[in-house]
Amino acid sequence: MGGCVSTSSLRGRNGRSRGESLSPSCLGLGLCRRKRSRKTFSDHVTMLQHLSSIPNRIFTNGKSRTSCIFTQQGRKGINQDAMIVWEDFLSDDVTFCGVFDGHGPHGHLVARKVRDALPLKLLSFLHSCELKQNGSGTSCCAGNLKSDGGDMEKDGATEDKVDSSWREAFLKSYKAMDKELRSHPNLDCFCSGSTAVTILKQGLNLYMGNIGDSRAILGSKDNNDCMVAIQLTVDLKPDLPREAERIKRCKGRVFALQDEPEVPRVWLPFDDAPGLAMARAFGDFCLKEYGVISIPEFSHRTLTERDKFIVLASDGVWDVLSNEEVVEIVSTAPTRSSAARILVDCAAREWKSKYPTSKMDDCAVVCLFLDGKVDSESDCEEQGFSSATIQSNHSGNAAESDDGQNSEPSLQRNFTVRSSEENDPYKRLPVEEAEEVDEEAAAVLEDQNWSGLEGVTRVNSLVQLPRFSEERPPKA
Repeated sequence: MGGCVSTSSLRGRNGRSRGESLSPSCLGLGLCRRKRSRKTFSDHVTMLQHLSSIPNRIFTNGKSRTSCIFTQQGRKGINQDAMIVWEDFLSDDVTFCGVFDGHGPHGHLVARKVRDALPLKLLSFLHSCELKQNGSGTSCCAGNLKSDGGDMEKDGATEDKVDSSWREAFLKSYKAMDKELRSHPNLDCFCSGSTAVTILKQGLNLYMGNIGDSRAILGSKDNNDCMVAIQLTVDLKPDLPREAERIKRCKGRVFALQDEPEVPRVWLPFDDAPGLAMARAFGDFCLKEYGVISIPEFSHRTLTERDKFIVLASDGVWDVLSNEEVVEIVSTAPTRSSAARILVDCAAREWKSKYPTSKMDDCAVVCLFLDGKVDSESDCEEQGFSSATIQSNHSGNAAESDDGQNSEPSLQRNFTVRSSEENDPYKRLPVEEAEEVDEEAAAVLEDQNWSGLEGVTRVNSLVQLPRFSEERPPKA
């Protein structure tokens, strides 16, 4: 299970240090970079045709210079989670990260389509913004803005303009992504969809867009030098007051099933279907007229020296582990390159411990280390990410899915956060030992006859598909 990454992605970083600032006129899409390192949009369009061979872009289990990623299948069928880390995204100090959690009959295809297409749409809008702003002599997407003691009001106005430009780029790219899914000739998204939690790190700036219930958190040190968890995104569940109000205003219904009162769902006005466990998503066009939207929540955060790493994960992790537990697991991992894998292993054990009658959800994790360093290649090999495996996957030997994308491992879907009740819930084992335990447990579970809604179905994104009759009730 190597990462789909070329050997060139393992070279040392030549980027700017975390604390160095840039003047507003030199920021954005690498306008002040050396010519040899500057990328034009046409370069990216050319690379589009060979996404899997783009250097510094990983989307299967493995590591890069600054991150490690891992996904594992649950007990409900094909893995519907997808993930990506794309270093040198706009220039050599920009990294794009994302986790996408699909649901419905074609959720795995939707998640992979969004994983591949959304970063490119964001890139396209940023490039358009740059061209538009070049004529006015300003930069669309600035990096680190620091005051030199000059006009503070002017600096604030510039920063607001930068945030506005980034917000517009995220909103437009998400809208274009959903539009493409609606008109896709070979992908039925009527009752299938995907979440998305995406982060673009440029220097000390984080720009975040989020729909659904995948989540991003920040591991940081407090004044006592202790690791703390800072939640970066909000789980957009149907029971959030503003989300529920919008859905009800659009004639959709929000309620939980009797056997899972803790999981609010979205239902059609004329049928007890499909029961979507989130208020925003890509796809799910059967509910788009009834309040489910694909407009992301956008936010910006400036990093400090106290901030150590970012974790993005699907709800299969957050259903069983708290933010604080996740930060503890990642910060105490024996090697950084194993952090994502160990976190998924811990989540898997917690599923078996806390919800023995439930089918485990898919899990996908991205760990981005903010000092720009992961581990040496030897550390990577200890965790099963050998350079030979990485190279073989990069060469295109991975299995192909129905949509022609490289298929990935799987574990499945939807609920909400719970607080930890135990002081030490992880009971971590060495990776090799944990694998043996998981295999034994998997063999036991395989002997059991699970039905789709047997036991506690707290992790289903969709309860059932809509049953549309030929005559639909007239709109109010």
